[in-house]
Amino acid sequence: MPLTVFNRLTRQKETFVPLVEGQVRMYVCGPTVYDHAHVGHAKTYVSFDVILRYLRYRGYRVRYVQNITDVGHLLDTGEDRILKKAGALSLEPMEVVEAYTRSYFEDMDALGVIRPDISPRASGHVPEQIAMTQALIEKGHAYVTPQGDVYFDVTTFPEYGKLSGQDLEELMGGVRVEVAEGKRNPADFALWRHAGPEHLMQWDSPWGRGFPGWHIECSAMSMKYLGQTFDIHGGGLENRFPHNECEIAQAEALTGQPFARYWLLTGSLTVDGVKMSKSLGNFITVKEALARTRPEALRAFLLSSHYSSPIDYSAEALEAAEKGWERLLVPVRLLRHMLPKAPDSEAAMGFQTVLDEHKARFLEAMDDDFNAPVAISALHDLTREVNTLLNSGEEIGRPILERIDSLYRELGGQILGIVPDRLEAEGMDAERLDGLIRLLIEMRAEARAEKNYARADAIRGRLAELGIALEDRPDGTIYRLE
Repeated sequence: MPLTVFNRLTRQKETFVPLVEGQVRMYVCGPTVYDHAHVGHAKTYVSFDVILRYLRYRGYRVRYVQNITDVGHLLDTGEDRILKKAGALSLEPMEVVEAYTRSYFEDMDALGVIRPDISPRASGHVPEQIAMTQALIEKGHAYVTPQGDVYFDVTTFPEYGKLSGQDLEELMGGVRVEVAEGKRNPADFALWRHAGPEHLMQWDSPWGRGFPGWHIECSAMSMKYLGQTFDIHGGGLENRFPHNECEIAQAEALTGQPFARYWLLTGSLTVDGVKMSKSLGNFITVKEALARTRPEALRAFLLSSHYSSPIDYSAEALEAAEKGWERLLVPVRLLRHMLPKAPDSEAAMGFQTVLDEHKARFLEAMDDDFNAPVAISALHDLTREVNTLLNSGEEIGRPILERIDSLYRELGGQILGIVPDRLEAEGMDAERLDGLIRLLIEMRAEARAEKNYARADAIRGRLAELGIALEDRPDGTIYRLE
């Protein structure tokens, strides 16, 4: 089955065919680093992490570029977000940038998000943005104001609005705010801004000291690392207008070539139906969320809605996702417990047909515009079948157990990132913790053998207080972290 994607540019589902066979070049708009990442950011970047993982799973060689915005992203008041934060904290702007860039990557690492191949910073690519702006002026698509600002003239690009469906004439006539001094048209957008002496982040340019506009960075950096035309442009649906629209206009006006061929945009994460946003103060940081639940469970929650659809965050929704994720891992824990003692026989090899059927359903869902919720549903259906097999009391050979374990690692781990390689604990002390728990299980077994049931119950109770549940089975006692 071919991979199909819903292309926001054409507003239809299309077979995905990369520009160069076997290779995919993908750009995703990254964070503006003036605060800690919140769960809304995580929805976007976990979604594209799964897209990246699946493309590589299918054998594509992917170059993944995700920028870091550290200059030029202005508030409605005209203030630079990073400068405002720096002033509030009495720090240099680049101190703010460094602190929150590190924080962002710490959060993504904790969530198992694969790092981009290239993470260019806007401030490190000012020469490219200046050169692009100058070329647009020379081609008649941009103009310089007496104040030293440079604006893109949207009337020179008739296709402006093709991604978002905005009508240029309506945009020109529907503006109700005061038009900035020197602008020819209300919808024109800034490529370069002049800076006063108080502005801490500014560079020399042919038009005087200043700094780049927000939109120019993504066009300049994506084309630098991926070429004039590349395969996938990703980001949040809320940035479709004006940001993505302006990217297209300035890039295609400059090159005369298509910019990005497939536009994949993620739906928002909401809280009580309202988009999670720092400006609204209704956000939960990734760090706060991870203090409440495991990274894989948070990923499972974020993937429970299609990447292009919104999802509403609540403590109850997160708890429900965590319970669903835990149910998914029950047979994984059990089969990994059974594997070392399993006979080296072909017993239950007929179960391979079941594995093949559920794998086919999983991959069919992922081929259908990376439909992770349906893929997870297929994994849960597989789990019910595996539970039935493992609890049947029949002999099960090691080869089929290994194949079941391998399939969970492949589909749930390699592609979705929700089935960890190690289940009992994280970090460098995992083996030590596992050994201690198993030692307590052995001590409890000895107490029961001596009919010291009070001692056995006390060990079980203390482990339960620590969030470690025991399950007694005919073949021994296993444990799970709750």
